[in-house]
Amino acid sequence: MSSGGAEPAQADGQGGAGGPGEPGGLPHARELQGPPIWQSSRPGSIYDYIRVASFSLGPDGRIDQWSERAEHMLGIPARYALGKDPVEAFVPRELRATSRRKVSEILDGREWTGLVPYRREEGGEADGLAEIYVMPSRDENGERAAVCLVVDVRALRGIETDLAASQAVFGQSPMGFTLFGTDLRLLRVNERFATVFGGPASKYRGCGPHDFLPRSEAERMTAALRRVLETGEPVTEMQLVGMAPGEEDRRRWSVSLYRLHGASGRPIGVAALAADVTGRRRAEREAASARRNLALLNEAGARIGNSLDLETTARTLLDVAVPQFCDLASVDLYQGLLSGDEAPPGMSDGSAELRRVAFASAVSDAPLPTAPGDAPGPVAVGAVHRYPFNSPCAGALRTAHAQIIPGRESDDGPELGAVVHSTLAVPMVARDTVVGLVQFSRTKGSEPFGERDTALAVELAARAAVCIDNARLYRREHERALILQRSLLPPGDPEAAGLDIACRYLPGTTATEVGGDWFDVIELPGHRTALVVGDVMGRGLRAAVAMGELRTAVRTLALLDLEPAEVLSALDEIARGLGGDGEGRSSSARSARSRSEGTGEPRRSARTADLSEVYLATCVYAVYDPVTRRCTFANAGHLPPVLVEDGEDALLLDVPPGMPLGVGGEPFEEIEVELPDGALLALYTDGLVESRHHPLEEGLQAFRTALSGADRPLEDACDQVLSAMDTSHGEDDIALLMARVHGLPKDAVGDWSLAPEARSVARARELARDQLTDWGLQDLVDTTELLVSELVTNALRHGHGEIRLRLLLDRTLVCEVWDADLAQPRRRRARDTDEGGRGLQLVGLLSQGWGSRRTPRGKTVWFELALPDGESVAVDPAEALLSLF
Repeated sequence: MSSGGAEPAQADGQGGAGGPGEPGGLPHARELQGPPIWQSSRPGSIYDYIRVASFSLGPDGRIDQWSERAEHMLGIPARYALGKDPVEAFVPRELRATSRRKVSEILDGREWTGLVPYRREEGGEADGLAEIYVMPSRDENGERAAVCLVVDVRALRGIETDLAASQAVFGQSPMGFTLFGTDLRLLRVNERFATVFGGPASKYRGCGPHDFLPRSEAERMTAALRRVLETGEPVTEMQLVGMAPGEEDRRRWSVSLYRLHGASGRPIGVAALAADVTGRRRAEREAASARRNLALLNEAGARIGNSLDLETTARTLLDVAVPQFCDLASVDLYQGLLSGDEAPPGMSDGSAELRRVAFASAVSDAPLPTAPGDAPGPVAVGAVHRYPFNSPCAGALRTAHAQIIPGRESDDGPELGAVVHSTLAVPMVARDTVVGLVQFSRTKGSEPFGERDTALAVELAARAAVCIDNARLYRREHERALILQRSLLPPGDPEAAGLDIACRYLPGTTATEVGGDWFDVIELPGHRTALVVGDVMGRGLRAAVAMGELRTAVRTLALLDLEPAEVLSALDEIARGLGGDGEGRSSSARSARSRSEGTGEPRRSARTADLSEVYLATCVYAVYDPVTRRCTFANAGHLPPVLVEDGEDALLLDVPPGMPLGVGGEPFEEIEVELPDGALLALYTDGLVESRHHPLEEGLQAFRTALSGADRPLEDACDQVLSAMDTSHGEDDIALLMARVHGLPKDAVGDWSLAPEARSVARARELARDQLTDWGLQDLVDTTELLVSELVTNALRHGHGEIRLRLLLDRTLVCEVWDADLAQPRRRRARDTDEGGRGLQLVGLLSQGWGSRRTPRGKTVWFELALPDGESVAVDPAEALLSLF
């Protein structure tokens, strides 16, 4: 009997260590069927667990052998036990009488088994309970003796409890519980494992992983078991996938493995705990999908809508969706809506034309393949196309509901259409109107779209639809604003007699490209030219509208041929009326006056204040006469013009600034400046020279410096000035009007004074005929003689004083007749019986234009004739005259 050291193994071969070829030293099962094996065994047998000790009684009933294990287990050294009555040695005093009778019976040759309390010290209380098995024996003399086996009852009860607990855990565990032997075959499985895989638990004893798992998973399981058995390192939560008997859905198990050891420390197998985590895995996937969806929506909210450009918004939507949500995607918008139509034909049934504005792919750069039922062939970005009426995409557009379109198998080759296995067609709805369609596609290898994906796609499309619709509306309004802005500015390359013109307009912000700055070049009678630059306070569309009204008023006043100061005075009254608050005067005027006088102002409504501020404006108005080379300036609170003469530095003209338009109450002054040929005149708005980054004086100096070196062609000089100045600050609009002076040559002017007498009519005809002949305009002689005769005759008949005749040749022929009378001629329709009254009618029929204007000493009546171009036919004077009767 073992006493804790190495002892020979039992004859049946159990418990061997270090057997050949097996992990942990355990012999293989087939080796146990051979002859008995004698080998050393480390402590850890069942006897060590149940704590068995032995001693023997001699014929005299006294202890003659006491094992070391008995000494350790009972706590009685051999020197106190040997030679003593066992009852006296360790039985309590109160039980000794009964114990002696039992010992006598034993020595009479009977076997006995019973529970005996024992004590560890003499005189002490019983502190243990031992189960003793007494077996009668004989000594060498043939006398009666006994061999006694002692078992600690407490150890037995512990083992029983452990076995019961182990059985309960093993049998009642909600997880699959298995024990693998060292040969990697099942020794035992619990009922949970048997329930999952079918059949009784005994069916699986001796089975390996290949008997209940798919091949690939079984190989993984086997490798893990072998690694745990060899290294002793546990494996936790290894994921295995398989099919439970009678089920079609794949299930997922989480398996944990750990090595089991005997009491001696040798490996005796591997325990496996397996839990079905299919539901947990599904919940994790759903939670991950929800987190991904929330992240996508958060990213979409942060990125989509940051631009008012249709294409940019569509591309941003696809950047968010690909590849986080799908593998390929495209955006189609109704072509009619992009063109400005509110409801293009066919939009309600989904058959209207669409334009592909964006495409994105994580798998290929090729265009998105069409869905089953759609028109064949992919659609490139920018292409206009239609969906067939019965196609899924047309149905999605028609019903405004998303549709999941399954993929199609194709035998045509490995093109992209053959690998797309799921497509979501999602209509883009904004303001209850379908504006387009988004297609999200997933290729094989990705999960097909489900209900959660559809809800997310609808939300993404809705957000993008609102932004795209806003961008579309902005684009439409922006285009309208640009049309308005461009219609209010003069056309490119305006022409003027005696002037070369170059102009530039830069909006303060590229987002609107409209503002309140304007410039204009207006042709006046006598080949004179009005140059206008103005700036309405404020920015954006309201300022542009106000600018258009003021520009129209300026043109109307300019055609009346008023003096510059009179034009600004009338324009000031108009601006006060446009920005008035219903009391006949502008609220802004009162505001300006109250600020200048230091007094308060009654509180106004926000709308009244807004309107009044819009119609405050500054303006500079200049009229250039190419004959006299003189330019007359009037200023309404604007920055002064800049004049550059040959070889001189740029000079700010000292033009009295006056009050801004709309303030009223102050007269405007004007000055006249002689402009030599070759001089450069620049009119501009404050956005060119004023910025928060530098003071106005510094900007004006930089502008003068840029102009001083602008001796190149006028268009190049204009670009040079803009490049030299800070024009990218985006704080205000910029208008720049530059004119280079060259005047009319002397030989292009005919100027004569005529006496107020009848013969001056013939003289005037003669002078006009000779001058036109010198200019080579013989085709205009007859018409000019007739009209000059009419105007001089009217001057003699209705005017007084000296008469002046002037002919001007430039791009047209202008004839002017001056007299000292202030009464303006009035055109009337003569009756058939009237002998006169048809002169001005004749002038209107034969000329390109005519009119009259006041002068400091009377008036001037003029007409204009187009120069012969060899193609148009001039009106026959005789036929025109006959048409009056």
